[in-house]
Amino acid sequence: MLMRDFAPVRELPVVPLRGLVVFPESRVHFEINRQASVAALRMAMKTDQEIFLVTQKDIMAEEPVPQQLYSMGVIAVVRQVLRGGAGEGTRVYVEGRSRAQFKEIVQDKPFPVAKVVPRPDKPVAEAEHTMEKALLRQAKVLFDRCAQFLSLPPDIPMTILGSRSSGRLANYIADTLPLSLEDKQSVLEESDMLARLKLLCVILNKEHELQQIEERINRQVVLRMEQSQRENFLREQRRAISEELGEGELGQEDAEEFRRGVLALHLASDVTEKLLKDCARLERMQAQSPESALLSAYLETALGLPWNIITKDKLSLEHARQKLEKDHYGLKEVKERILQLLAVRKLAPEHGGQILCLVGPPGVGKTSVARAVAEAMGRKFARISLGGIRDEAEIRGHRKTYVGAMPGRIITALAHAGSRNPVLLLDEVDKLCADLRGDPASALLEVMDAEQNSTFRDHFLELPFDLSQVLFITTANETHPIPKPLLDRMEVIELPSYTAEEKFSIGKLHLLPWQIKRHGLKKSQLRLSDEALRGVIAGYTREAGVRQLERQLAKLCRKCAVRVAQDENYKLSLKPDGLEEWLGARKYKEDIHNKEPFAGVVNGLAWTSVGGEIMPIETLVMPGTGKLKLTGSLGDVMKESAEAAVSYLRYHARALALPTEFYKENDIHIHVPEGAVPKDGPSAGVTIFTSLLSALSGYPVNPQLAMTGEITLTGRVLPIGGLREKTIAAYRAGIPEIIIPEGNLCDLEEIDEAVRAAVSFHGISHVSQISEYALLYTGDREQGSRETPRGKTHVPMRRTVPRASTGSN
Repeated sequence: MLMRDFAPVRELPVVPLRGLVVFPESRVHFEINRQASVAALRMAMKTDQEIFLVTQKDIMAEEPVPQQLYSMGVIAVVRQVLRGGAGEGTRVYVEGRSRAQFKEIVQDKPFPVAKVVPRPDKPVAEAEHTMEKALLRQAKVLFDRCAQFLSLPPDIPMTILGSRSSGRLANYIADTLPLSLEDKQSVLEESDMLARLKLLCVILNKEHELQQIEERINRQVVLRMEQSQRENFLREQRRAISEELGEGELGQEDAEEFRRGVLALHLASDVTEKLLKDCARLERMQAQSPESALLSAYLETALGLPWNIITKDKLSLEHARQKLEKDHYGLKEVKERILQLLAVRKLAPEHGGQILCLVGPPGVGKTSVARAVAEAMGRKFARISLGGIRDEAEIRGHRKTYVGAMPGRIITALAHAGSRNPVLLLDEVDKLCADLRGDPASALLEVMDAEQNSTFRDHFLELPFDLSQVLFITTANETHPIPKPLLDRMEVIELPSYTAEEKFSIGKLHLLPWQIKRHGLKKSQLRLSDEALRGVIAGYTREAGVRQLERQLAKLCRKCAVRVAQDENYKLSLKPDGLEEWLGARKYKEDIHNKEPFAGVVNGLAWTSVGGEIMPIETLVMPGTGKLKLTGSLGDVMKESAEAAVSYLRYHARALALPTEFYKENDIHIHVPEGAVPKDGPSAGVTIFTSLLSALSGYPVNPQLAMTGEITLTGRVLPIGGLREKTIAAYRAGIPEIIIPEGNLCDLEEIDEAVRAAVSFHGISHVSQISEYALLYTGDREQGSRETPRGKTHVPMRRTVPRASTGSN
């Protein structure tokens, strides 16, 4: 058992030290501010002047508990106490006596008193003296190396060189050098003198390495400062020479301003290096040089971009829903998809999301939906019109080698938006063109690709710019002009045409109040009855959207404003019979379609970029030599549909009770009215077939029926597109029945409820079913199987979707 286990336990006042370690035989000055420590010091001065000094682990602790104190401290003798004035601490001069181990606190108030056990140094064994000498020499060498980087009094190195005690040397070096608090405490806690010296050598070696690194850093800083001072001196000399020669400014001030702007942005190292090189080039140029103006414009553009500006998203679904409902009527599917987009961004912010493409006729609110998305998310909004763009440089910018070079529209829009994550609307993406100057649609492929646009390079900027946080929304009237690779990068959301009821609601709730406010009128000065508003929609507009309606309401407000300006008490309450007085003669009549049954005249349905239309098809059969004449500005696909219908009728003439030689003895003329308007597409096949069948058989067609569908040479009826717009056209014309392909019956859910309530839909899969709905026979005709040249042709059972109920029985 060791002798130190029998060391007497002493009770001494305790003074916790912050950021200070006292060693045996060291003399230290420090200041005491805590009341408990001052009280402990006074007690020590009244007794034997001995006090226990121990370092606390957390220097921020004002009243440290035993767990916050190191276990090893020093018993010290107080040599001098200097009390300060008001607001000042007490200065103490102490001398360390011996190391002691902290056991427990026996008193807390008014000052701490602890039981401590002195821990003398463990002497070096006789067999380890050689090792001790080697460690002494090594410690002195390491101290010399560390002292080279410090300014120490000359007596300290002499004291260390003359020391022969390993324990005292370790304590003295650890106390003298600016080591960390943890390192000093670890030296103090080691009672074995040889182990303490070994530990000190390890610490000194690490400290020397740190000093070398710090010295290298300091040299680099000094060199950079000297280089900067040298450059500033040379710049001033060059400016003075330039002024003496009368050459004017050389751009140094602008270059220095640009340089400060580049450094303030804290960009990527390669971007910063490139911009600083351009600043240095500008500094060397004459102010009158054309290249100097180009380089200045380039740097202004680069520094004006929102490299680090990002707006915080507002992803409240309720706020977004309210915003969309307030600004837009209907568009249920579009609103749901936008809310889904916001929900995904809220749950997975790192998910870039799909690029949305809003497709629909003009005036249905595509641009305003994109603006509402930006407002709902709290983002900046920027719009780029792509209609008619033919040059790739409009997207990617011009190279600086060209006169008048400028950045592309993408970078320009971001600069105007002022943030790196705006909602960027690419309007009319289907109107892009391509010529010898490049293909703008191909340039958009990188912009629209989330895997590539994080390093988008504009030709003018020549620097990578991150577009991954931009929310791109595109608009188009049709999808087929958009190149397939570009369309594949977007999620298409269709905005359908408005029904008459939707237009009425939009006009009443949104357009009319806005126009009244815009023209400085009051609601009491202009009142439009519901019947009058419906009359404006039916007689003065013919569109899928509401732009014409808005223009007509604006025209009405302007005329009313003239009257109000002349008479402040004037008020207008407009009824349907007064529309022609204020808006002129009715511009649009009802859709041209049959009111009376005629053989060979059929109501077809067509899709246009402004919505659906009624497209009558007329056929005349006359004696001749078997010629087929097609008029009405028909396209190739529509002509082929007519030829397929004639071929089917020739093959099945006997089964359809038609003259078997009709194609030899007669000329057939098929005409589609409004011949100046080009028409094409396969969906007129069913209508052409019905018109031919009616003209050849002599049976008239039901005028209260419209139809659409593509036919094949074997008589199958294939699904078509644009069903919603076509059914709206039939509904607007007052036609109660529509024949559609059976494959389109599943699309009826997308049809407006008002249309489904007013129209019955007949789904057919074969042209043999058409006569059951379309032809008005003078006598009974057997339904079922009919004889054909090749046997019996089965007529499939018909499928009819009746109009929806509009009320209870």
